[in-house]
Amino acid sequence: MRLFIAEKPSVAKAIAAELGNVTRAEGYLQCGPDRVTWCFGHILEMAKPEHYGEQYAKWRAEDLPIIPQAWALLPKDDAKAQLAVIGRLLKDATEVVNAGDPDREGQLLVDEVLDHFKNRRDVKRFWVSAQDSVSIQRGLAALKNNKDYQGLKDAALARQRADWLIGMNFSRAYTLRAQRGGAQKTVLTVGRVQTPTLALVVARDREIEAFKPAAYFTLQAQIEHANGAFRAAWKAKDDQAGLDSEGRLVDKTIAEAITKATTGQAGTLKEYRQEPKADGQPRAYALSDITLKASNKFGYSAEDVLKACQALYETHKLTSYPRTDCDYLPESQHADAPRVLAALKHVNPGFAKLIDGADPTIKSKTWNDAKITAHHGIIPTMHQGDASRLSDIERNIYELIVRAYLAQFYPAHEYMSTTIAVDVQSETFTASGKTVTRNGWRDVYQVEQEEGEAEEDTQALPPMQQGDGVKCARVDTKAMKTKPPARFTEGTLGKAMENVHKFVTDPEERKILKEGDGIGTSATRAAIISELKRRGFLEPKGKQIISTTLGRGLIDTLPEKVKSASLTAFYESMLKEIEGGKCAVDTFIEQQAEFIRGQVAEANSGASTVAGSTGPACPKCGEGHLRRIPRKDGKGHFWGCNRYSEGCSAVYDDKGGKPDTAAKAAYKCPTCKEGTLRQIAGGAKGKFWGCSRYRDGCRTTFDDKGGKPDIAGKKGA
Repeated sequence: MRLFIAEKPSVAKAIAAELGNVTRAEGYLQCGPDRVTWCFGHILEMAKPEHYGEQYAKWRAEDLPIIPQAWALLPKDDAKAQLAVIGRLLKDATEVVNAGDPDREGQLLVDEVLDHFKNRRDVKRFWVSAQDSVSIQRGLAALKNNKDYQGLKDAALARQRADWLIGMNFSRAYTLRAQRGGAQKTVLTVGRVQTPTLALVVARDREIEAFKPAAYFTLQAQIEHANGAFRAAWKAKDDQAGLDSEGRLVDKTIAEAITKATTGQAGTLKEYRQEPKADGQPRAYALSDITLKASNKFGYSAEDVLKACQALYETHKLTSYPRTDCDYLPESQHADAPRVLAALKHVNPGFAKLIDGADPTIKSKTWNDAKITAHHGIIPTMHQGDASRLSDIERNIYELIVRAYLAQFYPAHEYMSTTIAVDVQSETFTASGKTVTRNGWRDVYQVEQEEGEAEEDTQALPPMQQGDGVKCARVDTKAMKTKPPARFTEGTLGKAMENVHKFVTDPEERKILKEGDGIGTSATRAAIISELKRRGFLEPKGKQIISTTLGRGLIDTLPEKVKSASLTAFYESMLKEIEGGKCAVDTFIEQQAEFIRGQVAEANSGASTVAGSTGPACPKCGEGHLRRIPRKDGKGHFWGCNRYSEGCSAVYDDKGGKPDTAAKAAYKCPTCKEGTLRQIAGGAKGKFWGCSRYRDGCRTTFDDKGGKPDIAGKKGA
């Protein structure tokens, strides 16, 4: 019996459909002589620190670092039943097929299950990048030896263990350091990828806040020629006075002098150059590219885009594998174009005109085997699904993918580019323009102007010749101010993670990060951003994403080695060595352990005050900090001083996540003169008010009247 182990149920179902003769069973599908079962992603997880010793159940500096001598993987609670099914099926199998996703993690998550059961049977590898029928059939016909992918498994295993060491040890070490500095019940999670990602946002936010706009001037002339008029921008001379270090004109007097000297004056066309140009077809989408596009166009979060892409791939089978960092396509799939286009026409009748205009004989530069990594760009499949079943976000994402694919079968966008230089009173004004000669692939996108394309570049210039006379009809002087860099959106942050080399100064590290995937992977970036939001380190602000006070406080307390992408540069260089069989997993882990020991020793040596990790100062005692506490009845929160055990009885209502100190000041207990009155639910008459020093003996209560204590009325007993 041949046993297929898929990464997830949807893949198992797709494989079973092509094997045929399918019968459902508990935890697997019987397909004639074959059986297909599945994981749910990783169904084994790294053991928690307390597995290696009871002392690790509590967070204590003296127990750090935690470095396991024998690593343990344990079944996830919600996957134990399925793991048992796989174990029983393995006993009857004569051959096993690893059908994990085509990447490092996909290789590891099935291999680790086989290792868990000490499998000794022959193992094949099923490797496809799409789940449509044709791709599955091709994969089944081309099974490989699973041993050929040992390097992928080892690299994923090394990454998994090293990230555990960093996450478990640094999160504990720096949380404890912050607690010694006064932090209250705040967990400062630290990770190899999430922390440099947070550092990117913090640095950008602070750059924006520290930015001081600089004034400068632009001059634009309206030039008249016998064949028509056009706009031209002033160009400074090499020795021009009044410029800043960036070449901008900052002297208003000079701007006014140039305007006065050239307005209404005759001039000469000293340069007129035309040349035909062509813009090739845009490439297919990598996950980071479509995340950026969808974030900018629709405001979707990275997690939303990934979920939509995953649904299009797994549930609807309309697109290829989404977790890809590659935007090129394999040349072998170019021949599939007629069938893919036919499927698209069936699924998208509204695109019929565009599909009919596509020429499948056109082969753009996107089809390039030399550029293909573990996965290719996201494209439509041959599956003739039902587009009416798509959600709004799935439909929007799907249409982006469809248009990018259709563009590959339209001609290049061709135009005549014109460059002009005009001399007026020894001042130079330049202009550029384009005349479209063939719209080509831009018909697919139905746009007139590309993003980032200047208006001047699109103006149609009249026919002229060098040496022609012109007149400067007028010059418009415009006062401008420099702008700060844009805040990150989830789309641009994901792109920054991919291109993190641009934020690194060391040349060798830049090279390694540029050649690799940056920080994180196309499969994990959305989850990392979501986790930073969940932890309160980042927060959304419209389409933008900004750092919180706590996020900044965490970055400020961490050493550069921990919050820099340099660590990933080291990782990736070593993981490539492991993948190529040039370095052992244990060697890499020992190097990491040594790094961990040094950093933990530094963290344990002192204390840090982390901004945002403590509540507001207690207005009553002036020494403690207020903390938000859930009410025992589960209905909301209140705020109390962290020095309660030292005698501070300050208690305040919660208002919008903040202590309502202003309201509480008005309801000081008139009996004991020390406590404050707080509203309490559950009295015989409903809500009533009682003193916060109830436990200290003050039994004062008042009826509730319109949300306030009825101090002037009848007092309760």
